[in-house]
Amino acid sequence: MADGTKKNRPFVWIVIGLLMFGMVGFGATGLSGRISSIGTVGALDVPVNAYAAELRGRIQAASAQAGQAISFAQARDRGIPQQALQQVVQARVLDNEMHEMGVSVGDETVRREVVNNLAFAGPDGAFDREQYRALLRDNGLTEQQYEAEIRDDSSRALLQRAVIAGLPAPDVLAETVASYIGEQRDFTWDTLGPEDLQAPLPDPTEADLRAHYDDNPAAYTAPETKVVTYAWLTPDMIQDDVTVDEAELRQAYQDRIDEFVQPERRLVERLSFGTVEAAENALGRIAAGETDFDALVADRGLELADIDLGDVTETELRDAGAEVFEAETGAVVGPFDSPVGPALFRVNAVLAAQETSFEEARPILREDRAAARARRVIEDQFEPVTDLLAGGARLEDLAERTDMKLGQMDWTPQVQDGIAAYATFREVVTQLEPGAFPELHELEDGGLFSVRVDEVRDPELQPYEAVRDQVVADRERAETRRRLLALAEDIAGRLDAETEFTEAGLDGAIAETGLTRRSFLNGTPPGFMGQIFDLEVGETAVVEGPDTVVVARLDAITPPAEDDPLVTAEAEAVAARAGEGMALDIFTAFSSAVQADTDVQIRQEAVNAVHANFQ
Repeated sequence: MADGTKKNRPFVWIVIGLLMFGMVGFGATGLSGRISSIGTVGALDVPVNAYAAELRGRIQAASAQAGQAISFAQARDRGIPQQALQQVVQARVLDNEMHEMGVSVGDETVRREVVNNLAFAGPDGAFDREQYRALLRDNGLTEQQYEAEIRDDSSRALLQRAVIAGLPAPDVLAETVASYIGEQRDFTWDTLGPEDLQAPLPDPTEADLRAHYDDNPAAYTAPETKVVTYAWLTPDMIQDDVTVDEAELRQAYQDRIDEFVQPERRLVERLSFGTVEAAENALGRIAAGETDFDALVADRGLELADIDLGDVTETELRDAGAEVFEAETGAVVGPFDSPVGPALFRVNAVLAAQETSFEEARPILREDRAAARARRVIEDQFEPVTDLLAGGARLEDLAERTDMKLGQMDWTPQVQDGIAAYATFREVVTQLEPGAFPELHELEDGGLFSVRVDEVRDPELQPYEAVRDQVVADRERAETRRRLLALAEDIAGRLDAETEFTEAGLDGAIAETGLTRRSFLNGTPPGFMGQIFDLEVGETAVVEGPDTVVVARLDAITPPAEDDPLVTAEAEAVAARAGEGMALDIFTAFSSAVQADTDVQIRQEAVNAVHANFQ
């Protein structure tokens, strides 16, 4: 919880924000020159900079999560300003409570916070008073204001610790959860598939198929379908027509020369030793047949991946280069000096020199350069196309007056061909309704598109004749599953604690021991382990999967060992998480109670003034 309180340091954020977010505009020349607070909480003002910093931080966080900068309008739609205001008011409510109680931290605590803040460090890493004053001044703050906020922040942390002090650790809960997780089961299981049915399925009659169709209408109902018209343009559509200058291609070739002209290389592993003598001794043992390179690696507690250098040139191997490049594949040579000490080198493969001439590389270079040029051409069309749409142009007009291509489709979420392969297109069409004004959107590869919904078709049961082949396949699967379940239930009914699976006709049974609820068994249906843990010893279960059925019998239940370090660690982790959650709930309830008894007055015009700086 202390960490949670530290997140509410608005004035510290202002200073650090200079470095992280480039935040300016709320200092001497910004809002603080005209408005110092956005309201009052009890006897205290709510500083405008506190709200501005909290709001900016939340917008930055939302932008990072979205992968792109979000506008203030988008932030407002997400309720971010309201969340920021609530956070600042809640912090100020606690400040006011401490003020009324006459509780505060000492000057030494404030001094320590200031001098330890890296934002105020000079070139030598120590606290620099001029740096301190300059940063505060740039944000319209005085030393007294900033230090008062540090005092308030530290006092809030003190209050928080007092509220949750003495909270008992939830040991019983932790032990119960850890025991639940650490319990083990021994069981035997086997899988039944279509091949285990004794007789093939009879051919269904037309009446059987019709009955299956009538009993499962949802399976044969087409989903809601949007009939859409779209205009789109991607780099692939125009890059063949884009002109790329020959000089540009030759420059691109030179820029990527290391890719097209590669010297002879070797795939090499390097095993280092503490001394030259140790390396020579190891090489001698290999030569005498007493050991091999792989064994030396294993003796050091290493994996081959730990010593793999990949493909290297003779120059990159330094002193070892000449001999390594003269060695045969599989040979071990050395010792040679290396950055990690005396080392032996094993040659795993010889990679011949490769040289791709400009003429050979030209198609690749042209494709890359043309794609980049095509993306720039499309970028240049964004505003003109947007203007055409704003002027009332239809998608058909775009296809006539620009390079965009016109298309139509019956779209459902299952359609992912052509333009529907783009996630952006699917997201836009999902939200789009008939009659909506077509807007221009960007595709993931730099393309553009605009789409219109012409018609929405409600879900509709497809005619039997149109889906008969699907009905045949579905009915066969359903009948196979029914028969497998009946067979599995019969076998499970003949199993008890003393009966072997082979006696019930199952020859491939597998005995598992010491599995927990977190264990995973390949080949078992989802939820299988959960059903195993619901059984008593000797009981059986039949678990249905997509195409198979599992028969299982529980053989033994083993409680977790009290001295098991994994169980102990689990209990401690559960206790810590539960304790943190309880502390958070208690402090939140306390804060809400205090706020309910505190007079809060927020000036909306001041809040709007802050918002104006974000728009």
